[in-house]
Amino acid sequence: MIDSCMLPYPEGMVAASFAERRKRFTVYGELPDGTSVAAHTNNTGSMAGLLRPGRDMLLSPAANPARKLRWTLEAVRVHGSWVGVNTATPNRMLRRAWETDALPEMRGYDAFRAEARYGQSRLDALLTGKQGELWVECKNVTLVEDCVAAFPDAVTERGQKHLRELMGLARTGVRVALFFLVQRMDGQCFGPADYVDPVYAELFYEAMSAGVEMWPWVARVDERGIALDHRLEVVGA
Repeated sequence: MIDSCMLPYPEGMVAASFAERRKRFTVYGELPDGTSVAAHTNNTGSMAGLLRPGRDMLLSPAANPARKLRWTLEAVRVHGSWVGVNTATPNRMLRRAWETDALPEMRGYDAFRAEARYGQSRLDALLTGKQGELWVECKNVTLVEDCVAAFPDAVTERGQKHLRELMGLARTGVRVALFFLVQRMDGQCFGPADYVDPVYAELFYEAMSAGVEMWPWVARVDERGIALDHRLEVVGA
Protein backbone atom coordinates (compact mmCIF):
# COMPACT_ATOMS: atom_id res chain seq x y z
CA MET A 1 0.00 0.00 0.00
CA ILE A 2 1.40 3.39 -1.02
CA ASP A 3 -0.85 5.95 0.69
CA SER A 4 -3.88 5.70 2.97
CA CYS A 5 -5.98 7.91 0.68
CA MET A 6 -4.35 9.45 -2.38
CA LEU A 7 -7.62 10.67 -3.92
CA PRO A 8 -10.11 11.63 -1.20
CA TYR A 9 -13.76 11.75 -2.15
CA PRO A 10 -15.38 15.20 -1.95
CA GLU A 11 -17.47 16.25 1.01
CA GLY A 12 -21.14 15.43 0.80
CA MET A 13 -20.85 11.81 -0.37
CA VAL A 14 -23.99 9.73 0.12
CA ALA A 15 -24.79 6.03 0.06
CA ALA A 16 -27.75 4.69 -1.90
CA SER A 17 -29.26 1.36 -2.89
CA PHE A 18 -29.07 0.60 -6.63
CA ALA A 19 -32.34 0.03 -8.48
CA GLU A 20 -31.70 0.24 -12.23
CA ARG A 21 -29.63 1.74 -15.04
CA ARG A 22 -31.17 3.62 -17.96
CA LYS A 23 -29.68 4.92 -21.22
CA ARG A 24 -26.11 3.99 -20.19
CA PHE A 25 -25.43 7.31 -18.42
CA THR A 26 -28.02 7.29 -15.61
CA VAL A 27 -28.52 5.03 -12.60
CA TYR A 28 -31.43 5.12 -10.20
CA GLY A 29 -31.56 4.17 -6.58
CA GLU A 30 -32.88 4.92 -3.14
CA LEU A 31 -31.34 6.88 -0.29
CA PRO A 32 -31.47 5.48 3.28
CA ASP A 33 -34.48 7.71 4.06
CA GLY A 34 -36.43 6.21 1.15
CA THR A 35 -35.97 9.12 -1.23
CA SER A 36 -35.50 8.16 -4.90
CA VAL A 37 -32.29 9.43 -6.47
CA ALA A 38 -30.88 9.62 -10.02
CA ALA A 39 -27.13 9.80 -10.64
CA HIS A 40 -24.87 10.28 -13.65
CA THR A 41 -22.39 7.55 -14.57
CA ASN A 42 -19.54 8.26 -16.99
CA ASN A 43 -18.80 4.54 -17.30
CA THR A 44 -20.11 3.43 -20.71
CA GLY A 45 -18.98 -0.18 -20.22
CA SER A 46 -21.28 -2.98 -19.22
CA MET A 47 -20.10 -2.97 -15.56
CA ALA A 48 -20.75 -6.69 -15.77
CA GLY A 49 -21.55 -8.31 -12.44
CA LEU A 50 -21.71 -4.99 -10.57
CA LEU A 51 -25.09 -3.35 -11.07
CA ARG A 52 -27.47 -5.65 -9.22
CA PRO A 53 -30.68 -4.39 -7.55
CA GLY A 54 -30.19 -3.68 -3.86
CA ARG A 55 -26.43 -3.21 -3.98
CA ASP A 56 -24.93 -0.24 -2.18
CA MET A 57 -23.66 2.68 -4.25
CA LEU A 58 -21.44 5.65 -3.36
CA LEU A 59 -22.54 8.92 -4.95
CA SER A 60 -20.54 12.15 -5.05
CA PRO A 61 -22.14 15.60 -5.35
CA ALA A 62 -21.78 17.37 -8.69
CA ALA A 63 -19.25 20.22 -8.66
CA ASN A 64 -21.80 22.32 -10.55
CA PRO A 65 -24.97 22.60 -8.43
CA ALA A 66 -26.92 23.58 -11.55
CA ARG A 67 -26.20 20.27 -13.28
CA LYS A 68 -29.34 18.30 -14.18
CA LEU A 69 -28.16 15.25 -12.23
CA ARG A 70 -26.68 16.44 -8.94
CA TRP A 71 -24.97 13.10 -8.15
CA THR A 72 -22.22 11.02 -9.81
CA LEU A 73 -21.77 7.29 -9.34
CA GLU A 74 -18.35 6.56 -7.82
CA ALA A 75 -18.46 2.99 -6.54
CA VAL A 76 -20.60 -0.10 -6.03
CA ARG A 77 -20.26 -2.54 -3.14
CA VAL A 78 -19.71 -6.14 -4.25
CA HIS A 79 -19.32 -8.98 -1.73
CA GLY A 80 -18.55 -6.49 1.02
CA SER A 81 -15.92 -4.47 -0.89
CA TRP A 82 -16.20 -1.27 -2.91
CA VAL A 83 -15.51 -1.33 -6.66
CA GLY A 84 -14.70 2.07 -8.19
CA VAL A 85 -16.52 2.69 -11.48
CA ASN A 86 -15.75 6.35 -12.22
CA THR A 87 -13.73 6.31 -15.46
CA ALA A 88 -12.21 9.73 -14.70
CA THR A 89 -10.37 8.28 -11.70
CA PRO A 90 -7.43 6.62 -13.54
CA ASN A 91 -6.38 9.94 -15.10
CA ARG A 92 -6.62 11.71 -11.77
CA MET A 93 -4.70 8.90 -10.07
CA LEU A 94 -1.95 8.97 -12.68
CA ARG A 95 -1.33 12.68 -12.11
CA ARG A 96 -1.49 12.27 -8.34
CA ALA A 97 0.96 9.36 -8.49
CA TRP A 98 3.36 11.51 -10.49
CA GLU A 99 2.99 14.41 -8.03
CA THR A 100 3.72 12.14 -5.05
CA ASP A 101 6.38 9.98 -6.72
CA ALA A 102 4.19 6.96 -5.98
CA LEU A 103 4.69 4.98 -9.19
CA PRO A 104 8.24 3.70 -9.77
CA GLU A 105 7.44 3.55 -13.49
CA MET A 106 7.20 7.36 -13.67
CA ARG A 107 10.08 8.46 -11.51
CA GLY A 108 12.54 10.94 -12.95
CA TYR A 109 10.15 12.83 -15.23
CA ASP A 110 10.00 16.55 -14.52
CA ALA A 111 6.85 17.62 -16.37
CA PHE A 112 3.35 16.21 -16.77
CA ARG A 113 0.95 17.31 -19.51
CA ALA A 114 -2.59 15.94 -19.69
CA GLU A 115 -4.46 15.41 -22.97
CA ALA A 116 -1.27 15.69 -25.03
CA ARG A 117 -1.67 15.65 -28.78
CA TYR A 118 0.11 13.08 -30.92
CA GLY A 119 -0.67 13.36 -34.62
CA GLN A 120 -4.45 13.43 -34.98
CA SER A 121 -5.04 11.94 -31.53
CA ARG A 122 -4.83 12.95 -27.90
CA LEU A 123 -3.32 10.66 -25.27
CA ASP A 124 -4.05 10.97 -21.57
CA ALA A 125 -0.59 12.10 -20.49
CA LEU A 126 2.86 13.06 -21.73
CA LEU A 127 5.70 13.05 -19.23
CA THR A 128 9.04 14.59 -20.12
CA GLY A 129 12.44 14.70 -18.50
CA LYS A 130 16.13 14.15 -19.10
CA GLN A 131 15.45 10.57 -20.19
CA GLY A 132 13.04 11.73 -22.89
CA GLU A 133 9.29 11.29 -23.36
CA LEU A 134 6.81 8.92 -21.73
CA TRP A 135 3.32 8.72 -23.25
CA VAL A 136 0.60 7.13 -21.11
CA GLU A 137 -2.99 6.13 -21.81
CA CYS A 138 -5.28 5.29 -18.86
CA LYS A 139 -8.01 2.66 -18.49
CA ASN A 140 -10.39 1.78 -15.66
CA VAL A 141 -10.81 -1.91 -14.75
CA THR A 142 -13.86 -3.24 -12.90
CA LEU A 143 -14.07 -6.80 -14.26
CA VAL A 144 -12.63 -9.84 -12.45
CA GLU A 145 -13.22 -13.40 -13.66
CA ASP A 146 -11.62 -16.45 -12.00
CA CYS A 147 -9.34 -14.13 -9.97
CA VAL A 148 -8.06 -12.42 -13.15
CA ALA A 149 -8.64 -8.68 -13.42
CA ALA A 150 -9.52 -8.05 -17.05
CA PHE A 151 -10.19 -5.29 -19.56
CA PRO A 152 -12.45 -4.47 -21.35
CA ASP A 153 -15.91 -5.41 -20.03
CA ALA A 154 -17.51 -4.67 -23.42
CA VAL A 155 -16.29 -4.65 -27.01
CA THR A 156 -14.32 -1.43 -27.46
CA GLU A 157 -13.40 -0.19 -30.91
CA ARG A 158 -12.02 2.94 -29.24
CA GLY A 159 -9.73 0.79 -27.10
CA GLN A 160 -8.57 -1.12 -30.16
CA LYS A 161 -7.79 2.19 -31.86
CA HIS A 162 -5.76 3.30 -28.84
CA LEU A 163 -3.67 0.12 -28.93
CA ARG A 164 -2.87 0.60 -32.61
CA GLU A 165 -1.87 4.22 -31.97
CA LEU A 166 0.32 3.25 -29.02
CA MET A 167 2.06 0.56 -31.08
CA GLY A 168 2.83 3.07 -33.82
CA LEU A 169 4.19 5.51 -31.27
CA ALA A 170 6.33 2.86 -29.54
CA ARG A 171 7.89 1.90 -32.86
CA THR A 172 9.28 5.45 -33.18
CA GLY A 173 11.51 4.68 -30.20
CA VAL A 174 9.79 6.67 -27.46
CA ARG A 175 8.53 5.13 -24.23
CA VAL A 176 4.80 4.28 -24.21
CA ALA A 177 2.59 2.75 -21.51
CA LEU A 178 -0.97 1.76 -20.66
CA PHE A 179 -1.97 2.41 -17.03
CA PHE A 180 -4.79 0.07 -15.96
CA LEU A 181 -6.31 1.13 -12.64
CA VAL A 182 -7.99 -1.97 -11.19
CA GLN A 183 -10.52 -0.45 -8.81
CA ARG A 184 -11.19 -3.64 -6.85
CA MET A 185 -9.05 -5.85 -4.65
CA ASP A 186 -9.97 -9.41 -5.68
CA GLY A 187 -7.85 -9.76 -8.82
CA GLN A 188 -4.66 -11.81 -8.44
CA CYS A 189 -3.27 -11.07 -11.92
CA PHE A 190 -4.26 -9.10 -15.02
CA GLY A 191 -4.97 -9.85 -18.66
CA PRO A 192 -7.05 -8.76 -21.64
CA ALA A 193 -10.62 -10.08 -21.66
CA ASP A 194 -10.44 -12.24 -24.79
CA TYR A 195 -13.88 -13.70 -23.96
CA VAL A 196 -15.32 -10.17 -24.26
CA ASP A 197 -13.26 -8.60 -27.07
CA PRO A 198 -10.90 -11.05 -28.83
CA VAL A 199 -9.65 -8.33 -31.18
CA TYR A 200 -8.59 -6.17 -28.25
CA ALA A 201 -6.86 -9.14 -26.62
CA GLU A 202 -4.88 -9.91 -29.77
CA LEU A 203 -3.86 -6.25 -30.12
CA PHE A 204 -2.92 -6.12 -26.42
CA TYR A 205 -0.23 -8.78 -26.78
CA GLU A 206 0.87 -7.36 -30.13
CA ALA A 207 1.34 -4.00 -28.42
CA MET A 208 3.42 -5.61 -25.67
CA SER A 209 5.65 -7.16 -28.32
CA ALA A 210 5.98 -3.73 -29.94
CA GLY A 211 7.28 -2.26 -26.68
CA VAL A 212 4.13 -0.82 -25.09
CA GLU A 213 4.45 -1.19 -21.30
CA MET A 214 1.43 -2.51 -19.38
CA TRP A 215 0.96 -1.18 -15.85
CA PRO A 216 -1.95 -2.87 -14.03
CA TRP A 217 -2.22 -1.37 -10.55
CA VAL A 218 -4.79 -2.31 -7.92
CA ALA A 219 -6.61 0.52 -6.17
CA ARG A 220 -8.07 0.22 -2.69
CA VAL A 221 -11.49 1.90 -2.57
CA ASP A 222 -13.40 2.81 0.59
CA GLU A 223 -15.84 5.47 1.79
CA ARG A 224 -13.02 8.01 2.19
CA GLY A 225 -11.48 7.70 -1.27
CA ILE A 226 -8.98 5.77 -3.35
CA ALA A 227 -5.34 4.73 -2.94
CA LEU A 228 -2.88 2.67 -4.95
CA ASP A 229 -2.11 -0.69 -3.41
CA HIS A 230 0.04 -3.02 -5.55
CA ARG A 231 0.91 -3.92 -9.13
CA LEU A 232 -0.37 -7.10 -10.79
CA GLU A 233 1.49 -9.48 -13.07
CA VAL A 234 0.24 -9.71 -16.66
CA VAL A 235 -0.86 -13.21 -17.68
CA GLY A 236 0.75 -14.51 -20.85
CA ALA A 237 3.46 -11.86 -20.78
